[in-house]
Amino acid sequence: MHRVTLSPGGSVFDAAEETILNAALRQGVALPYGCRNGQCGACKAQILAGEVDYPEGAQPAALTDAEARQGWCLCCQARARSDLTLRVREAGSGAAPEVRTLPARVARLERLCHDVMGIWLQLPKSERLVFRAGQYIEILMRDGRQRAFSLANAPHDDEFLQLHVRYYAGGIFAEYAFHTLKVKELLRIRGPYGSFCLREDSARPAIFVAGGTGFAPIKAVLEHAFAKGVAQPLELYWGVRAARDLYSPLPRQWAAEHPNFSWIPVLSEPSPEEPWSGCRGYVHETLAAQHPDLSGYDLYTCGPPVMTKAVAEVGIRHGAPPERIYSDAFEFAAK
Repeated sequence: MHRVTLSPGGSVFDAAEETILNAALRQGVALPYGCRNGQCGACKAQILAGEVDYPEGAQPAALTDAEARQGWCLCCQARARSDLTLRVREAGSGAAPEVRTLPARVARLERLCHDVMGIWLQLPKSERLVFRAGQYIEILMRDGRQRAFSLANAPHDDEFLQLHVRYYAGGIFAEYAFHTLKVKELLRIRGPYGSFCLREDSARPAIFVAGGTGFAPIKAVLEHAFAKGVAQPLELYWGVRAARDLYSPLPRQWAAEHPNFSWIPVLSEPSPEEPWSGCRGYVHETLAAQHPDLSGYDLYTCGPPVMTKAVAEVGIRHGAPPERIYSDAFEFAAK
């Protein structure tokens, strides 16, 4: 058993033969985290004292060699090998919402675009899932597998739990959602998980970068910010392949309703059949071109791991402190 101390917060907890993240959550310490499999980097912490190791010695994908040399680790994969002092900001304030397993009935299915299905789930009238905007849930499939999806609705709008599911060939739940799932069908869910949420104690302007259905948790966070009356500037960059992949009209509506909000859609492969005069290329390239100095911003990014990593690298290169870059990487699983 080893003692783990967090700086600057001062929280202390014990870690045995388990990941640092699991040990923290088990003892009620809210560390930041996202994917829990070493892909997103949300749980990154700097080792000020002590040693860690990784299962089978494999360094996680979201940790670069340079970061490892500088003493950084990923708490979702690292195990304590001595007493530790870690530099990491605890996630949010107050106790983390309780993780629960609940039945949920499919109340509505809607094709949001050619390859994104909107799913609205309704809990029993006697139940409510307490969660933070930006968190995710797991769908518990009948064969024992789980599939994770971010909640696209904010906590104040919780009559239904909303999911945005992208179709990809061979995806176990994606195939099911597009070809088999029916309204009124009963599913089992578990959650909430994750620490991708608005840092409400910050008055800095915030930039949100979404890739594809990474829009879902960012939608929840922005709707929460609007409901709370957040006054600082909020910018959204939404990167997709073609115009037809911009599957929600909400950013345009938000821009009309909220003077502190603006959005920039970015197409990487605009269709010749769709006239496009907006930004082209990869979304992180547009961010870099339009924001040479990010030192005064909070940066939130959600989407495929390669995109979230590229956005984080742009942020650091342009002056954003790593502790003010919050990410949630979507890793697709076909098995």
